[in-house]
Amino acid sequence: MSLGIVFLSEVMGTMMLTLLGCGVVANVALKGSKGNAGGFLLVNWGWGLAVMCGVFVAAKSGAHLNPAVTVGILSSGASNYAPEVPITFGSTLTYFGGEMLGAFLGAVFCWVAYKQHFDGEQDAAAKLGVFSTGPAIRSYGWNVVTEVIGTFVLVFVILHFGGGVTGLGPLPVALLVVGIGASLGGPTGYAINPARDLGPRIAHALLPIKGKGSSDWSYSWVPIVGPLVGGALGGLMAQWLPLVVK
Repeated sequence: MSLGIVFLSEVMGTMMLTLLGCGVVANVALKGSKGNAGGFLLVNWGWGLAVMCGVFVAAKSGAHLNPAVTVGILSSGASNYAPEVPITFGSTLTYFGGEMLGAFLGAVFCWVAYKQHFDGEQDAAAKLGVFSTGPAIRSYGWNVVTEVIGTFVLVFVILHFGGGVTGLGPLPVALLVVGIGASLGGPTGYAINPARDLGPRIAHALLPIKGKGSSDWSYSWVPIVGPLVGGALGGLMAQWLPLVVK
């Protein structure tokens, strides 16, 4: 498979993921929306279904949709990212690039869909929360630990689905994301995906959003570092466990 196809697949899948995922947050958070104040569990389910849709769209490339998943597969000792896509420096950058661009575009389209509600919302924090995550209690060290744990669970379990995101189909991945959000999402909003957080955060910074306030760049490294570490640990553990459990 050409890297161009891989790139386009990851762009479209991650765009769908972020459009629908940021969309459910907008529905819950923004004033006047029909889903306003729908609760965190609605957000969990919305993100899970967003992941399911993204996996369907990006199945051809293995539907990583997440640099932490890419890193997890790399650290697991696999030889391919997807059928006919060997692990190389170039293919790794292709996945990262597709994931980042897709996440950015999905956030832009979410803003377009909710433009009038963004204009009517007075709370700048609610607007930023549509695009990117933030901690309930700001403590950078502990926030990183939470993201490491959540992403470790994501990658470790995905790799036990059958060696990749599409191992048993999109639905188990969706339910896994719902479970992580409901169980571990409270402290940080469970980014568990550097592209999902950074791409939309860049969109928030660039878009002409009325009264948007700060993009909170001082926190932005947490949902990058934590998921990448957690993804790498998940891949390493998935590689190590079969060696000691026989």
